[in-house]
Amino acid sequence: MMSCTCISIMMNAITMPISTPCKSTTTNISNQISSFPSKPSFPITKRSVGRRLVTTTRALLSSDRDTVLNDFHHHRALKIIAGLQNFNAADVAAVVTAADQGGATHVDIACDPELVKLALSLTSLHICVSSVDPTTFPAAVEAGAAMVEIGNYDSYYETGRIFTPDEILNLTKETRRILPSIALSVTVPHTLSLPDQAKLAELLEQEGADVIQTEGGKCSSPSKPGVLGLIEKASPTLAAAYTISRAVKIPVMCSSGLSMVTAPMAITAGAAGVGVGSAVNKLNDVVAMIAAVRSIADSICERKAMAEETTLRRL
Repeated sequence: MMSCTCISIMMNAITMPISTPCKSTTTNISNQISSFPSKPSFPITKRSVGRRLVTTTRALLSSDRDTVLNDFHHHRALKIIAGLQNFNAADVAAVVTAADQGGATHVDIACDPELVKLALSLTSLHICVSSVDPTTFPAAVEAGAAMVEIGNYDSYYETGRIFTPDEILNLTKETRRILPSIALSVTVPHTLSLPDQAKLAELLEQEGADVIQTEGGKCSSPSKPGVLGLIEKASPTLAAAYTISRAVKIPVMCSSGLSMVTAPMAITAGAAGVGVGSAVNKLNDVVAMIAAVRSIADSICERKAMAEETTLRRL
């Protein structure tokens, strides 16, 4: 059951105007990628390999820890998630393209060196790789990943696999031992109560996590259609973001079950950024995927601008 404070924050956030891609934006998106098929074709050509070398160099120059975390510290991070077990190159390429052209700051892909190289051939965004096996991270980082994520557990829940706090702490310690300088994000499972989520987040902060990611969309079954349904679906992860952001000093990324309606609520609740997966990666058309990312990015920017304007009026 969410607290009255959290519900109040969410309802205050929804009173803001929600942005939608304007006609000119949609037209520009269509023009920009008119040469793209719905799912990019592979194998990679010599031309794309050359581009990969350029973008890999650019990524290496800008992938230091502070740079990767900069958008979190400014409460404007938007990470688009391809899926922890999505190793389909065409699908991943489509998600990366959407993140790049839609205005995201980070893209999260499965922990595979070849997928990292592919992503770097398509974007200069910060590449995050997700896994629950720390030993797989070094190869992906060597390939150019700028951030690692212990989490995105949704695919495991479907098989009945649950991650305990002790297990997540041990995974975090092992990752920090192997990669002491890499930007590290860790997901706190929604299977824990909110107080226990906050307690685990505090311990993860002590073990060197740079970002705490929330989840919960998979466990939510909305009973209402439309906007009310979108708010219901996001309520577990919004409640977690509100609770955890008040327990730790490091940035919190609100993820799972978010949309253009609820992404601004996450920032209001205390999140430093949002992570979006199925709202983008389940779409079959690259143009639609880009438009979805753009609408979420715009809604976050509008919320941030409104907050800054309110602050100035109070001075």
